[in-house]
Amino acid sequence: MDEGTGPAGAHAAEPHNGDLNSRLNWLRAGVLGANDGIVSVAGLVVGVAGATTDRSALLLAGLAGLFAGALSMAGGEYVSVSTQRDTEDAMLRLERHELETMPEEEERELAQLYEAKGLSPALAAQVARELTEKDAFQAHAEAELGIDPDALTSPWQAAGASLLSFTVGALLPLLAIYLPPPSLRIGLCFVAVVVALAITGAVSARLGKADARRAVLRNVGVGALTMVVTFGVGSVFGVATG
Repeated sequence: MDEGTGPAGAHAAEPHNGDLNSRLNWLRAGVLGANDGIVSVAGLVVGVAGATTDRSALLLAGLAGLFAGALSMAGGEYVSVSTQRDTEDAMLRLERHELETMPEEEERELAQLYEAKGLSPALAAQVARELTEKDAFQAHAEAELGIDPDALTSPWQAAGASLLSFTVGALLPLLAIYLPPPSLRIGLCFVAVVVALAITGAVSARLGKADARRAVLRNVGVGALTMVVTFGVGSVFGVATG
C-alpha cells in the first residue's frame, strides 16, 4: 500500500491529540489574556473618564494600566510556568535515574499501568516490553507522569503570549475612550467593550465546549459591572474634587 494513501498517510496532516490540546491551551490562554486586558483597562479608563474629560489624563491612565497589567500578566505567567517546568524536570530526572538503575522493575511498573487501563496481563507485558525497547524514557514519561518530554512549555513563550494578548485586549478600550469626542466617549467605549467581551466569551466557550450563551452573559456582565462601578467612583471623585 502506498504510504501517502494508507491510513497513516491519509491522516498525516491532521494534528495528534497532544498537538491539538497544546494548541487549544495556548489559544485559550490568549483569549483569556485578551479578556483580562479588555476588562482591566476598560474599568480604569472609564473610571478616569467619570472624573475628568482631559484627554491627556485618559491616555496616561490607560497606558499605565496597559503596561502594568501586561507586565504583571507576563511576570505571573513566567513564574507559574517556570515552577511547573522545574517540577517536570525533576520528575523526568528521577524517572531517567530509575530506568538506569532498575530497568526490570520499571518495565513491570509500565505493564501494571496498562493493566490498570484494561489490558490483559499478557498484552500489557507485551506492550510494555515493545515500548521499552523503542524508547523506555518516552514511554514512562507519558504513561506514568503524563508528560511529553519533547513538548515542555517554555516560560518565555508563555510570558510573551500573555504580554501580547493582554496588550491587544487593552488597546481596544484605550482607543475607544481616547479617540471619540467627550460626549461620545463613555457610550462608544461601553459598546466596544461589550462587543469584544461577547466575542471572547463565545470563543472561550467554544474552545472549552461549553454553553456559549452562559459564557457570553457572564463575560459581558462582569465587564459591564466593572465599568458601571468604576464610572460611578470616578464621577463621585470628580465632583468631590471639582
